[in-house]
Amino acid sequence: MKKVLNLFDFKQKVNYKTEILAGLTVAMTMIPESLSFAILAGFPPLVGLYASFIMGLITAIFGGRPGLISGGAGATTVVLIALMNSHGLEYVFGAVIIAGIIQVIVGLFKLGKFIRLVPQPVMFGFVNGLAIIIFMSQIEQFKVNVGGNIEWMTGSPFLIMAGLVALTIGIIVLLPKLTKAIPASLVAIIVVFAIVYFFGIDTKQVIDIASVSGSLPPFNIPDIPFTFEAFKTVLPYGLIMAAVGLTEGLLTLNLVDEITGTKGQSNRECVAQGTANIANGFFFGMGGCPMIAQTLVNLSSGSRARLSGIIAAITILTIILVGAPVIELLPMAALVGVMIMVAFGTFEWASFRVFTRMPKHDIFVMLLVTLITVFLHNLALAVLIGVIISALVFAWDNAKRIRARKSVDENGIKHYEIYGPLFFGSTATFMSKFNVHKDSEEIIVDFTESRIVDMSAIETLNKLTELYSKHGKKVHLKHLSGDCRKLLSNAEAVIDVNIIEDPTYRVVAD
Repeated sequence: MKKVLNLFDFKQKVNYKTEILAGLTVAMTMIPESLSFAILAGFPPLVGLYASFIMGLITAIFGGRPGLISGGAGATTVVLIALMNSHGLEYVFGAVIIAGIIQVIVGLFKLGKFIRLVPQPVMFGFVNGLAIIIFMSQIEQFKVNVGGNIEWMTGSPFLIMAGLVALTIGIIVLLPKLTKAIPASLVAIIVVFAIVYFFGIDTKQVIDIASVSGSLPPFNIPDIPFTFEAFKTVLPYGLIMAAVGLTEGLLTLNLVDEITGTKGQSNRECVAQGTANIANGFFFGMGGCPMIAQTLVNLSSGSRARLSGIIAAITILTIILVGAPVIELLPMAALVGVMIMVAFGTFEWASFRVFTRMPKHDIFVMLLVTLITVFLHNLALAVLIGVIISALVFAWDNAKRIRARKSVDENGIKHYEIYGPLFFGSTATFMSKFNVHKDSEEIIVDFTESRIVDMSAIETLNKLTELYSKHGKKVHLKHLSGDCRKLLSNAEAVIDVNIIEDPTYRVVAD
């Protein structure tokens, strides 16, 4: 029994009251978001709730870190809208299964560690963009359906909604100053619900979005042709969904690591996310990924263990089965207020404090990632572009730093001590350091403080040795590390390599 508990990370002391209350709060905030995105994509509303239950339960038990909350997230749902419109719901389930398989493969091959290569400005932009999206999605709740047209609230409905939202925010802000025994978000939801219910206030409720009553998730093999054509149809959507889910998931995992001062397991999280998405595809769920807003609600409620995620998932299933009549009466104003506070808590206000001290290219990357996240709702694209620009800037800076210290020994042989990496960006500067006409009959290029990185560097060394060879001169390379020698093993133009052991460079393991 103890081994099982350790597997689920319950080996540390768990504050059961805190975990249970946090789980209930998370469930209350997850339901309207999952419903909203399911309806936005044209799915049956229950498909969103099933996804939150399945994702939440599997990842809470087997995921890469305690405290992380997963569910039917908008980031992955948006990817599937086009497939839903063109081929229908069964193809969506097929794409969700494909995405899950890809995520499991990423985890098994331990590729999740590469998310650590995401620079801090990209993280700032990603988080700030998500905070803005969360906030803007709550503003949409101030719209109502009038005769088939979506219009902004006006008059008394608007004032009532705004007043209840303000009351919710006020409770969340002020209650922690009095007591932290109960999560402020849960208290706010209960208080606002009680006021609306007992005073008979007419305001927008969960039932105005969709019904949340139903049965257990039914087993369903996607009804699509088992053909290559069908596979070609769902594969691109599965790839994109997997990429978006992993990007948002692993960045959220990193964010939780920073908040809690602990370390999660990225590859384990990839496997858990993939397993949950595969289950979604076979049990009528729209799939999903970690939800940063609900994760922050969970953490702000004091949760640091896996129990809260399990409670949240079970609560959602219980609501589907028996609790729908009550939950459908929850005022949307209470949930909007909670999510607005989550948006403010999500935003990296520290990015403003360091704004004037950040390099200009970092400021550009941060703003670009934020804008792409907000306007395109494509988290994978935003992060990818941010990483590419940061990598190019890094390459440019390193390209300018390569230099050579020159000296001549007692035998008249000229030495070039190279500093900085030799790669595609620095090859031109590297070649400019040599003067074949004035150099001695032999030169030695010392790589003690340098490293040959790529094929462009190898080709540059070939050109260098060929250039000196045409003038009847020899080039000797020395102090090459093992991995550099391996890269040069097929470069026949490189002659007289003096091998001196240097450290082998490795990518950090998970």
